Amino acid sequence: MISELALDPGFGSAIGRGVGAIALYAVVGLVLMVVGFYAIDWTTPGKLSTLVRSGAPNAVIVTSAGLVSMALIVVVAIYSSAGKLDEGLLSALIFGFVGIVVQVLAVRLLEWVTRLDIGSLIESDRFAPASVVVASAHVALGLVVAVAIS
Repeated sequence: MISELALDPGFGSAIGRGVGAIALYAVVGLVLMVVGFYAIDWTTPGKLSTLVRSGAPNAVIVTSAGLVSMALIVVVAIYSSAGKLDEGLLSALIFGFVGIVVQVLAVRLLEWVTRLDIGSLIESDRFAPASVVVASAHVALGLVVAVAIS
């Protein structure tokens, strides 16, 4: 007995469009994540990438939380951009950039309010519990910004 696989006539083109959309959204997401990393690096005292490579534990914790928070913003910006592909990509890019700016400003404000010396904190070779507070602020504010986008 031979059975045939019956696919709708437009199946192949739908798959092609879907794969193309995934690739384009991945590029937009990657660009936003890179911009987000540099925004965190630029606004945080010390050179985060150097501190992370050298294994400074507090820099690793703060940078990781910053990247997770940026990813939350980017994911929600992409998820919220329903509609045509071009409109979706553009709105994801715009909301993503605005979200990154708001995230960076909010975290810096929270650090100022808590009076933490972030520069010496992230440069320390020893774990400092205050780095968990800064990391939590990154993630919490990333969630707030992400929900505001949706």
